[in-house]
Amino acid sequence: MLLKSTTKKLALVALAGLATACTGSYVKDNKTFSEDGEVLVSASKESVTKAVMNPARGDAAMRDMYRNPQQTLEFFGIRPDMTVVEILPGGGWYTSILNPIVKDQGKFYAAHFHMYDGAPGYYQRSLESFKNKVETNELYQGLEITEFHHTKAHNIAPAGTADMVLTFRNVHNWYMADGDEGVEQAFVAFAKALKPGGVLGVVEHRLPENRDQAENKRSGYMKESYVIAAAEKAGFKLQAKSDINANPKDTADHPRGVWTLPPRLALGDQDKAKYAAIGESDRMTLKFVKQ
Repeated sequence: MLLKSTTKKLALVALAGLATACTGSYVKDNKTFSEDGEVLVSASKESVTKAVMNPARGDAAMRDMYRNPQQTLEFFGIRPDMTVVEILPGGGWYTSILNPIVKDQGKFYAAHFHMYDGAPGYYQRSLESFKNKVETNELYQGLEITEFHHTKAHNIAPAGTADMVLTFRNVHNWYMADGDEGVEQAFVAFAKALKPGGVLGVVEHRLPENRDQAENKRSGYMKESYVIAAAEKAGFKLQAKSDINANPKDTADHPRGVWTLPPRLALGDQDKAKYAAIGESDRMTLKFVKQ
């Protein structure tokens, strides 16, 4: 799903350029310039397109129609020369796009599950599967695996070195596990890794603002205002938000929460056509800057 209108898209681009200027550089005509007007590096479009269109992604590309990686990463402003951290990459759906973008000129950290006493068994299975991809799949080779847990492991990259931290559909997990503290501590970890002026990009299932967050704790959906407040408490400033990943068909009130919808389809064959027609969840897409 693309931005709602050309006007909105232009406004978001303008906001991104303005905020970048505040950190000593600015974006114009898909190029990044220093304060003196020197071209630093081409902006993200070409490198993102190459990574998204790579045939080596295989069947993973079938989810692009819902997750909009091209538009999302351009909105966040990723560049090939950046140090990027992806939080809890799971099976590596986004990793297979992100790592090739920065592999040659930048650095990529995959902050995967932290193995602690009592960690769920699927943590280990997921991590081992991811490590196997790093060893055998060219899309993942060259990245560095670090550990993340919202309250137990915050060293996702050397402190103050990251240009960008990205988290896709994770905030609800920290809230379900440890409530407000879980979410707030996660954002503290992101701020620790980022340089001043660094970007935090958040994509999350969106709960309508007229719903009660606590009453919907197990739904997998989060209120946009809640996520923004948590980020701001950790020292971030909201730079821009987008409806790139919005889905107006999603009412966010399903029997098994967000997992009722694709790709999980937690009800199995029950009303499968109904939920498949809705598609993946309605999602907020938020771009923050570390102050």
